[in-house]
Amino acid sequence: MKFLDQAKVHIKSGDGGGGAASFRREAYIEFGGPDGGDGGRGGDVIAICVDGLNTLIDYRYQQHFKAPVGRSGGGRQKTGASGEPIVLRLPVGTQILEDDQETLIADLTAIGQRFVLARGGDGGFGNARYKTSTNRAPRKNLPGWPGVEKPIWLRLKLIADAGLVGLPNAGKSTLLSTVTRATPKIADYPFTTLHPGLGVVGFSDQEFVLADIPGLIEGAHEGAGLGDRFLGHVERCGVLLHLVDGTQDDPVAAYRTVRGELEAYGGGLAEKPEIVAVTKSDALDEETISIVLSLLQEVTGGPIHVISAVAREGLDPLLTALLDQVHASRADRDQVEQVGSGGGAAWSPH
Repeated sequence: MKFLDQAKVHIKSGDGGGGAASFRREAYIEFGGPDGGDGGRGGDVIAICVDGLNTLIDYRYQQHFKAPVGRSGGGRQKTGASGEPIVLRLPVGTQILEDDQETLIADLTAIGQRFVLARGGDGGFGNARYKTSTNRAPRKNLPGWPGVEKPIWLRLKLIADAGLVGLPNAGKSTLLSTVTRATPKIADYPFTTLHPGLGVVGFSDQEFVLADIPGLIEGAHEGAGLGDRFLGHVERCGVLLHLVDGTQDDPVAAYRTVRGELEAYGGGLAEKPEIVAVTKSDALDEETISIVLSLLQEVTGGPIHVISAVAREGLDPLLTALLDQVHASRADRDQVEQVGSGGGAAWSPH
C-alpha cells in the first residue's frame, strides 16, 4: 500500500426534498383539504476515525463525495425519505482543514470519533403546513434547502510516542529496523526514506511507538531536499530522538542544521524534549568518540548516547531514556485531558 499523507477532496451534502402541494380527493369525504407532506432532509457528509488505516491513498483515486438528496413529500401528508449519509473513513491522526489549509475543522485522534463535515439541507414544507382557519386551501409549498458544497483538505499526522530526526543517512531507518519489526528501505545513499514509517518498540516488558521521517537538510523549510512537510508526523510525539552520524566531518554542524530546521518549522518541535545519540559507533575509535561527545555536549548541555544499531551497542540505555520520556509525556497528556474534561463544556466531535 502506498503512503499518502495529504489529499484535497470536494464534498457536498444532499439537498432537501421539496414539499408537496396536494389536496385530499377521496370518495365519500365531503370536505377535502390540503394534505401535502414535507420533503426529506438531504444526506450528511460524515468523517469517521477507523482502525486499520495508516494512509490517505484512497482519496487519491476518489476526490468527490456527494450525499444523496432528500425525496419530495407526497399526498396524505407523507414526508419524503431522508438521504443516506455518506461516510469518509479516515485513519487516526487525520486533520481536516478548510480550503485555506490553515483553518482546522476537526482533528481525529481516537478510534470511533466522528464529525459531521456538511449537514444535509432541510426538506421544504408541504401545503398542509400552511392551513389556517382563514386559508382553508393553501397552495403554497417550499422547495428543499440546498446542501453544503465545499473543498476540504485531509492531512495525516501519524501518532507516535517518539520521533526520529536527523540528516539523511544518520541511521534512523537502521535503528527503526533494529528495535522494531518495521522493514524500512536501507541503503548507503541519502534520502532512502521517502515517506514516514512507524514501528512498535518492545522493551522492558513495555511498548511504545517510534516514528521515522525522511532526513532533513539545510534549507528544508524552504523546500530543499524533500522539504519539511514530513515534520508534521512528529508534532504529536512526546520526545524527539535526534541522531547524529559520528562518522561525518562536522557532527556539531549536523546537529545545528537539524535544530535550525525544527525551529524554522515551528509547531512546538523545538520545545519538545530531545535525546541526542551519536550513531555508527562501530566505525569509530575511542578517541574519535571522545572528541565527538565533548563537542556535542558543549552545544547541547546534556548527556549524549553513543550507539550502533548494526552492532546493537548502546541500545539499552538509549531505550531506557526514551521510555522514561514517553512515560512523562503520557502522564502530562493524561493530566491535561483530566483538566479539560473536569471543567466547562469540552469540545465534542458529535
